[in-house]
Order: sequence, then C-alpha cells, then structure tokens
Amino acid sequence: MDHNTLPKRAKRYAQVSGAALHVGARALGGRVLSKEKDSEKTSLLLRAALGGLKGPLMKIAQLLANIPDLLPPEYTRELLALQADAPSMGWPFVRRRMAAELGAEWQGNFRSFDQHASFAASLGQVHHAIAKDGTELACKLQYPDMDSVVEADLSQLKLIFRLFDTFDGAVQTDKAYQEVAARLREELDYQREAHNMNLYRHMLDGVAGVHVPTPIPELTTHRLLSMTWLKGQKMVEAIENRSQEERNQIAINMFTLWYLPFYRYGILHGDPHMGNYTVCDDNSINLLDFGCIRVFEPQIVQAVISVYQALRDNDMDKLAEGFRAWGFTDLTPELVEALTLWARFVYAPLLEDRVQTIDTTNSTQAGRAIAGQVYQALKSMKGVSVPPEFVLIDRASVGLGALFIRLRAEVNWFSVFHRLTEGFDVKRLSELQTQILAQTDL
Repeated sequence: MDHNTLPKRAKRYAQVSGAALHVGARALGGRVLSKEKDSEKTSLLLRAALGGLKGPLMKIAQLLANIPDLLPPEYTRELLALQADAPSMGWPFVRRRMAAELGAEWQGNFRSFDQHASFAASLGQVHHAIAKDGTELACKLQYPDMDSVVEADLSQLKLIFRLFDTFDGAVQTDKAYQEVAARLREELDYQREAHNMNLYRHMLDGVAGVHVPTPIPELTTHRLLSMTWLKGQKMVEAIENRSQEERNQIAINMFTLWYLPFYRYGILHGDPHMGNYTVCDDNSINLLDFGCIRVFEPQIVQAVISVYQALRDNDMDKLAEGFRAWGFTDLTPELVEALTLWARFVYAPLLEDRVQTIDTTNSTQAGRAIAGQVYQALKSMKGVSVPPEFVLIDRASVGLGALFIRLRAEVNWFSVFHRLTEGFDVKRLSELQTQILAQTDL
C-alpha cells in the first residue's frame, strides 16, 4: 500500500527541483545560442521531464498547452503529447500493482492483459485487457506513491500562492487553493471515480453524440479502475483529419457533454484537457476520465445563468446580484466593473445569435488584453477573494474554449446554449440533482 510520508515528499521536492533546473538551463542555453534545433531539443526535454514527474505538475503543463498561442509551437506540441502519451511505468510495476490490488492470482481475472500501457497520463496509466467473458476492458493503474506526490506538489503550490498573495495581491488565492487541493485529492480515489462514471452514465443516458464507459466493480479498487473499452480517435488526430462540418459537430457534442450535466443537474466535469476523451467515426465523443467532478448548489447554476442574462440585457444591478450569488463578496462598483470585463469576454460567443468561431470574440490575444485590464483593476482595489465555486467553472470554460479554437469550429453558440438552458428552473434542477445523486449512491 502507498503511504504519504515525509521521505517520499522530500524525494518529490528533489525531483521537481532537478527537472526544473535542467529544463531551465537548457532553455537559457537555447536563448543564448539562438538555435532553432536547440529550442526543439529543449521542448523534447520538457516533455520528458514533466512526463517522468507525473502528478499535478503535469496537469498544469497540459492546461498551459491547451491555450492557443500561449507557448511556442514546439513546446505546445510536446506538452500536448503528454495528455495521452506520457512516459509509462514498465511491466514489473504493473505486475506488482495488479497483485497488490487484486491478489497474487490477478491474471486469472482476464483472458489477456497487455503488458504495455495504451495511454499514460498524469496520475495513472491505462492497459487494454480482455475479461473472462470476452469484454474489452480499460484498466487504469495509479502510479506509485501518488499520495505523497500530490501532497508535495500541493505544498509547493501553496507556497507559490502565498508568495503571490504577499508580493502581488491582485487575487487572494486561499479559497482557490482549497478548491484545487480538494479536487486533486479526490482524483486519487478510483472507487470515487467509478461512482462519478455511473453518475455520468445516468445523466447522459439517451443523449445523442456522447458515450460513457461502464465501470467493473469487481475489478476496481482505490488505485485500480476497470471499465469497458471505448474505441475512438485521439482529438489531436481528429482536428487534423476531419472536415469543417465534422469538426463543428465534434464541438457541439463536446459542449453538450460538458454543459448538459451542469445546467440540468448542477454537476460539472472540471478537467477538459484532450487526453480525457476520444472521437468516434460519427463524431460522437467518448468521455474517459471522471476524477475531477464537482457538484454545485443549484443557486450557483442560477447565478451563472443570471450573469449571462444581465450581460445580454446590459443590467448592471442584476449583474452585481449574479456575482454575489456566485460567491463574490464586498462588491464595490469598481469590483463589479472589473468582473464584468472578464464576464463579457467569457460569455461573448453566447451573446450573438449567429454562426461564428470562438476566436472571433475569444482570441488568445484579446484574452491577454482583458486579463491585463482585470488584473490592474483588481490590484488597485487590493485584491479579490476568488470563491471556490468559480475555479472549476472558469477552468472548464477556458479549456473548452481553447479546444473549440483548435477545432476551428464554426457554430451558433447562442443557439446551442439556449437549447440547454431553455426553461431553466432552479427548483427543478434541485429535484433532479437529488434524484441523480440518490440513484448513483454518491
């Protein structure tokens, strides 16, 4: 059994520092020498270093890679590859882990079990297997010592946040840190993830364009998650190989997959990076990872819709009420104005009833400009406390927006959004949420 211990956390600190120094030195050398080949080598090194570290730091790298034009192309290319092709653990680890989870005779549960990982990501790696009844399975094994890895990374993140609060002060990060820490710790529990998977199977039952695997309880433990295998193409490949019409449909299916559960049940998947889903031949989506799931109070969903309606109607009083209901406190007119800058940018594609690409209104360049304005405004007001309910909603919005830009999708986002929210009633959502959570025993 893995344990969260001080020696293991210390080892993690050394790994993180060593990888960072190595990459930093190579990057500095590339700038001094100004050689394109050296930049390519540094990007490959970055992938190797972060992939070898596993854990939350690699998740941060994945998030950075998802934002178009934020990093040089060669860095983005290598970080995107981490999302489904991170360096995997070898067969000796797999045998030990499987024996620890299912017993010494674990192989008797399968007709076959591939020795090499099909996918390797931040917290675990996936192996293709065939069950005794012939069912194709995906078996996700958690890497060793991940409790210690996560706690060490969270300690470093907390230190960074404290320094940021001390020397900058534009955003007070304590509640945001608590939210990130809670979600990351939950992701270590694969039995909880199996519950989340069943939750999504119920919520999306009968919904066209989306697929959810079935967990296998008898082959699932705290650190092993077995589920049915869903065949599909990596999103990176789908972006390159499919027509405009197909990419549009992929975008609509992704929007539905993420936001139907939120607006109907108050439940959101907070990790939309491209390693968490694949694309079928008919452009439907397989959702494969369910570690980062949050249940919101119905009033938060109402607040998100209220902010949209206030922006649409240019109603500043209603906008302030929406921010307050979302969890923002001490709302001065200056703070409302700063938050409105952010909201107008994020909601912009939903406000016009026409076909458009996301980057028409949500380009990375425009986002940087808006972020700069918001930052300066918040800093002048001595900061704002970010409510925990804001963190995953904003992360999902940014991540999906980045994907839609990569897809070059041309969609009437106004129409798609209104189909999901038409007739919204907070009391009805509360009833549906209670029912769905009872059904899945969460």
